[in-house]
Amino acid sequence: MAYLLKTEPEAYSFADLERDGETIWDGVTNPAAVKHLREMKEGAKLVIYHTGDERRAVGTASVVSTDTSNLKVPLVKIKLGKAIKNPHTLAEIKAHAAFAGSPLVTQGRLSVVPLTADQYDWLVGKA
Repeated sequence: MAYLLKTEPEAYSFADLERDGETIWDGVTNPAAVKHLREMKEGAKLVIYHTGDERRAVGTASVVSTDTSNLKVPLVKIKLGKAIKNPHTLAEIKAHAAFAGSPLVTQGRLSVVPLTADQYDWLVGKA
């Protein structure tokens, strides 16, 4: 399974993850987004998406570990992947047929979004 993690670059950007190498993904409060965090397994593929003025998928990461002992605040440790060479904007994502029913498009405020394999591959430039 793959997921897209939204972040405001002013709060924590992909450049911050590049600097840190690993981080705990926190600050998620929406119940649906928290549910997706609880579902994550070690090795899950991630796409980091900048919100705000950028609105584009900028890099990849993967799940190192998930601690769900507190169901309301799961602790998901992620590690750096790589920058996406040709980042897709939100407008491009909305125009792509694979995202027609995706929560990324239908639930714009959701900060953790599950991705299909095809969606992940397209976002990172494999398709």
